Amino acid sequence: MTGADTPEAESSLARTRRARRVDRALAVRYPDAHCELDFTSPFELLVATVLSAQTTDVLVNLTTPALFARYPDAAALAAANPEEVEEILRPTGFFRAKTKSVMGLSRELVERYHGEVPGRLKDLVTLPGVGRKTANVVLGNAFGVPGITTDTHVMRLSLRLGYTTSKDPLVVEQELGALLPRKDWTMASHRLIFHGRRTCFARKPACGACPVAAMCPSAGIGEIDPAKAAAMVKA
Repeated sequence: MTGADTPEAESSLARTRRARRVDRALAVRYPDAHCELDFTSPFELLVATVLSAQTTDVLVNLTTPALFARYPDAAALAAANPEEVEEILRPTGFFRAKTKSVMGLSRELVERYHGEVPGRLKDLVTLPGVGRKTANVVLGNAFGVPGITTDTHVMRLSLRLGYTTSKDPLVVEQELGALLPRKDWTMASHRLIFHGRRTCFARKPACGACPVAAMCPSAGIGEIDPAKAAAMVKA
């Protein structure tokens, strides 16, 4: 894009077409894009997503097997000893607050939803520790309901790609969602997250190895040498 093609100068139609081209290019680059939290049920995904706040999916995946082995469902976790849960969750950081959240949401699931995770956003966001981001992760990956996941990578890339000028997650969710077909929201979120983790890094993106550099208004803010950029890319 040229300097004239800033988000302000770009028409809504042109931005929509560009966003869809970018998504198609990222689909080619990351054909295996998926939710990187391990889960076998909506309950496990809900808890894992709450635990993923301010830590990595890798660390959560190392922690949840012990948690779910001991507390396999909402009823079991709701009745748990908080100190024992805290000890299991300690590696994830902020373990006291996270224990309060996952035990609280478990109690709510038991009391209001017969221990089952509801499949509607308006119900999910009433649970302790669950906001729209978490709700959309659960809906998109456990229920097949399309949703935009405004995690840190999606927020950063939406700004860099000129999809939005806002840092408000709700605004970004709405503006990004308006650019893409609803059926693609969940996978588009995964692809942006994969790209943010593997190529478009926060401090220094690997612009010279980016498959969408020609469509990105921020291209050039990172490493532009193709060989050096390629060496930065994470498999």
